[in-house]
Formats: sequence, C-alpha cells, structure tokens
Amino acid sequence: MDEERALYIVRAGEAGAIERVLRDYSDKHRATFKFEPTDEDKRKKLCEGIFKVLIKDIPTTCQVSCLEVLRILSRDKKILVPVTTKENMQILLRLAKLNESDDSLEKVSEFPVIVESLKCLCNIVFNSQMAQQLSLELNLAAKLCNLLRKCKDRKFINDIKCFDLRLLFLLSLLHTDIRSQLRYELQGLPLLTQILESAFSIKWTDEYESAIDHNGPPLSPQETDCAIEALKALFNVTVDSWKVHKEVRLKGYSHLPWNLIGLGHS
Repeated sequence: MDEERALYIVRAGEAGAIERVLRDYSDKHRATFKFEPTDEDKRKKLCEGIFKVLIKDIPTTCQVSCLEVLRILSRDKKILVPVTTKENMQILLRLAKLNESDDSLEKVSEFPVIVESLKCLCNIVFNSQMAQQLSLELNLAAKLCNLLRKCKDRKFINDIKCFDLRLLFLLSLLHTDIRSQLRYELQGLPLLTQILESAFSIKWTDEYESAIDHNGPPLSPQETDCAIEALKALFNVTVDSWKVHKEVRLKGYSHLPWNLIGLGHS
C-alpha cells in the first residue's frame, strides 16, 4: 500500500507532493531491511519512477527525499536488476559530484544530496553485479579519488569523505584489478595516508619521524568513521600479494605512521 501511494504521487510529478510522500515513506521504512516479496514489482516501479524524477529540475529537499527512499529500496537485491543501468548510475554520479567537470564543493546546500547519492551508490554497488561492472566502465575509482582530493583538509565535509571512502573500499574489495589502479595510476597510497595524517593531526618532524599532539581533542565519531574507512581501503590497496606488500613496504610504508592503528583503538 505504501509503494502504491508513493508511486502514484511520484508519477504525478509535483515536486512538493513527491517530497512529502517520500519523506513519509522514508520515516516509516528507515529501519526496514526485509521486504515483502509480494510488493517486489511495486518497489521496482517506484525505483524507476524516482530515477525519472531525479533527472528533472527539482528542489534540493526533494532530491534528498528521493535519494533516501532509493537508498532504502536498494537494500533489496532483487529489485536492482531492472533499474541498475548505465544511465541511472550516471544520474547518481552526477548528483554525487563525481563527474570531472565539477570543479569544487562550494555549495553547502548540495552536501546532503552528495552524501545521499554516495550512500545509494554504496548499496547498489554492493548488491548488484551489474553495478560493479558499470563501475569499471565508468571509471568510478578515479572519480572517487578526485572527489577525495576536493575534500582534503576540509573537516566540515566529513560525511562526504566517509562515504566516498566506503565506496572506494567496496570497489577495491569486489574488484582486485582496481587495487592495482589505485596503487599506481591513482596514487591511492599517498592519498589515503594523507587522509589519515589529517584525521590524527600528524606532523612530520623529519623524513621518517612524525609527531602527534597527545593533548589534542579526541576524534569525533564522524572523524573516527572516516579514519576506519580509510584504513579499510588502505588495507585492500596494499595487501594484494606478498610482492606488492614488499614493494609498498619499501616505497610507501616508511612514510606511513603505524601508530595510527594504535590511536584508532584508544
């Protein structure tokens, strides 16, 4: 019944009504992870309808409501088969500011849309083999690294950074080929190391010596999440094989402050 009502309003196309009905749906199903099989077709159609709304010029608040419901629906693997297309993936990439043409992250009002789009991509990539293949075709790993560089040293966008890192971890977990791309072509090791150094306020006193302000404030839960996601992605990038481990140890680990791991558990 919820899906029928939401689908009717979404197809009608009035942004204010769409936002209200989808916000109600999101509030009701925020903690839903198991769905009724009998409503599967309705959920597929609702997903398709939401993607059609997202290509329109609608208010930011309506975009967020659409993406929140899409994120909830994408927990169900079965409904992703018909909606996981290159066109729909590109819609989410555009909303997440993952296109190379997007030069900066200046509009704070857009941040909730970026975060929700990244959350949707995390679910869809994890639950859909087609999305995983499209991620390679769309060069998603490179786009994520580009977005991370825009986030560097800007703590007020930690949510964006955290879900970017989570998606990067998922890609490197599901596709071993991406690990090599991250290591060499995308310079993932120094990028992830810099993120960790920034999170822990580490300063280098010499080429191989670092200093930490132990009297500084503890990491916030948000900063801790970012550090954990960065460590997970870093693990995938560096532990591909013994040969890679040896190479990274020689070329990169000398610059990686291993006391980060101890700090993360303090």
